Amino acid sequence: MAENIGEAIYGKLLFLAKKGILTWVVLLTIWGSASLLYTVDFLPSPWETFAGMKEIILDGTLGRYVLISIKRVCSGWVLGMLIGIPAGVIIGRIELLRLIFEPLIDFFRFIPAIGFLTLFLMWFGAGEESKVVLIMYATIFILLINTIAGVLSVEIHRIEAARSLGAKEWQIVFFVIIPSAVPHIFTGIRLALGGAFTSIVAAEMLAAKEGIGFLIYTSRLYFRTDWIFIGLLVLGLMGYLSDRLIRLFGKAVLRPYGIFDNKRI
Repeated sequence: MAENIGEAIYGKLLFLAKKGILTWVVLLTIWGSASLLYTVDFLPSPWETFAGMKEIILDGTLGRYVLISIKRVCSGWVLGMLIGIPAGVIIGRIELLRLIFEPLIDFFRFIPAIGFLTLFLMWFGAGEESKVVLIMYATIFILLINTIAGVLSVEIHRIEAARSLGAKEWQIVFFVIIPSAVPHIFTGIRLALGGAFTSIVAAEMLAAKEGIGFLIYTSRLYFRTDWIFIGLLVLGLMGYLSDRLIRLFGKAVLRPYGIFDNKRI
């Protein structure tokens, strides 16, 4: 009897864990317990944080900031894809270009985007352009590296088989190399989105008057630690939902390219 009860409880816990519910229960429990040891200015409880969230939701601040940050992230991320993926295919396919550009890629990818913020502000102004370029910079190297790796991973016998059938170089690229590299490219797209969210916080903290990063940075001036937690939670939720949408797109459209083979994602 006891074993059956234990198995039933374990089964329910496993079900909740698979749905992601148990993870949030554990997090809220740890957070709530830790908040009992400190004041609200140092570590607000989940309930105090949600009360603060209600406050800035009702006055429209949170919704406006979320939309602004999403617009900036999507603009820089899409721009990074439009440049990084085609460039990665070309560099990966042409050995001379790869020998020229790989050292530059390996050099600049280790310089964080925030290091260029001052230059981007000087070159592109304090408007949206500098923030979008900053996000693009944070994403483009991830996309380049993954795309190049995908191109180089294509089995040579596939290329030789296509060439033996009379395929031209552009046909080999579009019908052999790119489809084979889709799993790597798709992984790069997902990783680049994380880089986009990371850089938007830095950009909005130092060079913006609106956005989630701005909310996090300025909340310290009002001693509103709960607003800081709100900003962090909203960023995590935005990234989580964005990644879920990308995964759904992959499942619906890109499954024939093997992105879910061998538990890739």
